[in-house]
Amino acid sequence: MPYINRRQFLTLSTSTAASIFLSRCATAQTPQPQKILTSSLNKHTSTGGLLDVSLDARSTPLSLAGQQAYLLSYNGQIPGPTLEAQPGDSVRLRFTNNLSEPTNIHYHGLHLPPTGNADNIFLNIPPGETFTYEFTIPQDHPAGTFYYHPHRHGLVAEQVFGGLGGIFVIRGELDKIPELRAAKEVFLFLKDFALGADGRVTPPHHMSQMQGREGSLVTVNDQVNPSLSIPTGGLLRLRLLNASSSRFYRLTLEDHPFYLISTDGGALSEPVELTELLLTPGERAEVLVRGERQPGQYRLLNLPYNRGDMGMMGRGGMMGRGGMMGRQRNSNTANTQTLATLTYTGQVEPLPSPEKLIPLEALPEPQTVRRFTLNHGMAPRQGMVFQINSKAFDPQRVDTQVKLDTIEDWEIVNTGVMDHPFHLHTNPFQVIRRNDQPTPYLMWKDTVLVPVGETVRLRVRFRDFTGKSVYHCHILDHEDLGMMGLLEIQK
Repeated sequence: MPYINRRQFLTLSTSTAASIFLSRCATAQTPQPQKILTSSLNKHTSTGGLLDVSLDARSTPLSLAGQQAYLLSYNGQIPGPTLEAQPGDSVRLRFTNNLSEPTNIHYHGLHLPPTGNADNIFLNIPPGETFTYEFTIPQDHPAGTFYYHPHRHGLVAEQVFGGLGGIFVIRGELDKIPELRAAKEVFLFLKDFALGADGRVTPPHHMSQMQGREGSLVTVNDQVNPSLSIPTGGLLRLRLLNASSSRFYRLTLEDHPFYLISTDGGALSEPVELTELLLTPGERAEVLVRGERQPGQYRLLNLPYNRGDMGMMGRGGMMGRGGMMGRQRNSNTANTQTLATLTYTGQVEPLPSPEKLIPLEALPEPQTVRRFTLNHGMAPRQGMVFQINSKAFDPQRVDTQVKLDTIEDWEIVNTGVMDHPFHLHTNPFQVIRRNDQPTPYLMWKDTVLVPVGETVRLRVRFRDFTGKSVYHCHILDHEDLGMMGLLEIQK
């Protein structure tokens, strides 16, 4: 099975020896593994074709890494309840805003109407009000790991960084594959925090907001270095979600390959073996881990990744393609973080990995090709803004109009000084090319990394739903500061 490099989109491939070397550079003060992660996170599952749930957003005192913290949460927990449905199910979600500011909910990655009381990110739910979301999961919706989080423009980064977010699971064909039914399933909600001495979220300085805020406290399911377990001969299915507002996760597991089986939009046609996996904000992936090493403990590591620097703007101008291409993305191994620890416990008859998953078909040639340039600049009365095609977001302006039931190619070009994960609402896409090189295997995505100086070509079919939607950078500070466009899908 192929190894895929960083510039081929999702993964960062190095030799196994290099990965092990980097992992040994992790700090010697790695905390001992704590709470054992279980297969579900306070799960709400549909019954009789209906997922009926109440959800509220509130400020909550919680224990985080042994410290009293004051965070934003859904239903008083981080992550929020896991919501689980199947294709064809109806969803009724009664949402109450107990925050001190307006908010709403985006069903990230789900193929839903962008209007009414479905995945409508233009809703404004004031403090103290309750709104009922109602929609039906399409009958042909793929199984996968999806994400719900706030999307009130101007407040998105603040509310997500404060703690709001949860996992939305669609069960389907992928889950019926015998090898996956036999595997142990664990969800990993990757989230960072910045807390002051009083346990409250630290407000970002101007430069950290421009960069995209990150916190030094990195958690998995609100735990610091929790324990994962696998028996010798066993199979572990990790369902990973990057729920951070800006942080990238460059993942590797000591002495174990990952077998990638699913990305944002659902399953691959067959597993792909990787030594590393890069997840940018909003991305999801499912990987299998085989229990075929010597019993012991193995660290799940977040390796260093340099996603760019706003400070480079003053050194010879907007560095873009020329000045930034040579920068070292993987330097400073001292910043390697231990996210969790895998421990061998017991023994079972060896479980095989699946050889085939779900067949995928490539989209046909497009009717239209468009080009979108990601950069930043100055705007009157706004100061520094992040832009798409030299424009900062304006909710009163339609930036792109498309026709229902058409296929388009979008070329996303990054001429700025920072990497940008590009996210499209409502309809998933296939990544066709990166820098004029075809992608190595077919997958469905809704978020894709566009590094500095690179061009990524997406192919998207606009189907089922009309109305206004958006596309944007999923470094959420960049979205709030203007790197978003308004898309109108017309009949």
